[in-house]
Amino acid sequence: MAKLAFLGLGVMGYPMAAHLLSAGHSVTVYNRTTEKAAKWAAEIGGSHAATPREAVAGADFVMACVGNDDDLRSVVLGEDGALAGMKDGAIFVDHTTVSAIVTKELAAEAATKSVGWVDAPVSGGQAGAENGQLAIMCGGDEAHFAAAQPVIAAYSKASVHFGPVGSGQLVKMINQVCIAGAIQSVSEGLYMAMKAGLDAKQVADLISQGAGGSWQLANRAGTMVDNEFNHGFAVDWMRKDLGIALAQGKEMGLSLPVTAMVDQFYAEVQQLGGGRWDTSSLIQRFRKMNDEI
Repeated sequence: MAKLAFLGLGVMGYPMAAHLLSAGHSVTVYNRTTEKAAKWAAEIGGSHAATPREAVAGADFVMACVGNDDDLRSVVLGEDGALAGMKDGAIFVDHTTVSAIVTKELAAEAATKSVGWVDAPVSGGQAGAENGQLAIMCGGDEAHFAAAQPVIAAYSKASVHFGPVGSGQLVKMINQVCIAGAIQSVSEGLYMAMKAGLDAKQVADLISQGAGGSWQLANRAGTMVDNEFNHGFAVDWMRKDLGIALAQGKEMGLSLPVTAMVDQFYAEVQQLGGGRWDTSSLIQRFRKMNDEI
């Protein structure tokens, strides 16, 4: 069992940190809103600290799951940041979806302080975090990953090392590109079924058993038909992720036309007031186009 710190208690971090404590580790948490960290400690156990530096004191591993590049820098760098308090040989495991650029920047800074770095963005959404069934894509030194893997097993069903620092973030970008296209196709198919007067849920159930099946179709079709969009991962966050993927594609000289199109469709959902709806709300574009909302 290890001494751990967890930085960031959003919809993902809150249950992830709880799984670590349940696995028998010693866990200290930090959150920008101190009241939430205190609530976690009161409900789950463990302890909380007022700054990242205090939270990581003596920790063997430090996990982070915050919002974006700037949020990550804010908990890692500075006088009260994690790197100011981490001991030699400790490993920072970053579950935030950020750019490969900031990942490499912070990993290099960590190395100057004899701290290891594993970029480990996750897939599986809020339900995956709550059920301890996340898929985790990792980059970094192979020895650092090997040391961290038994710890992150507390909230994951699979974790794979893909290469040097930044590799995990690249795989997460690919994951989001694939999800964006899948949700758009499911939205088109379901809306077509509804306009044809078919039972769209029945259609989805059958298609899910064949070559047209997907996680999105199997898990979100019913709620998409019922106008329910409160399942965790928000449109605002998806647009952040797709922006990272599109920027990476541009740097690599790649054209990602479907991703760019779906990103703009999500911008339309934001204009409908759906920035905090979950990503399956893409179907709302069709309802708006036909004056149904």
